[in-house]
Amino acid sequence: MRRLRRSKKCPICAQSQVVDYKDVALLRKYISERGKILGRAISGLCAKHQRALTRSIKRARYMALLPFSQR
Repeated sequence: MRRLRRSKKCPICAQSQVVDYKDVALLRKYISERGKILGRAISGLCAKHQRALTRSIKRARYMALLPFSQR
């Protein structure tokens, strides 16, 4: 598997977005085809936003806004 090249700036920091569990469109960008959360090396997020994104994805799954797995 080839690694994607990361940009120097976190995409969420660059656009000054807020990570929220209700923003399903944003969360889906950071989930793989199989339903796994993408890591920092692939997504290009900073540590702060990676933690917030993980929390939001897990919260959205619990609230049934996102599926736990993709088929």
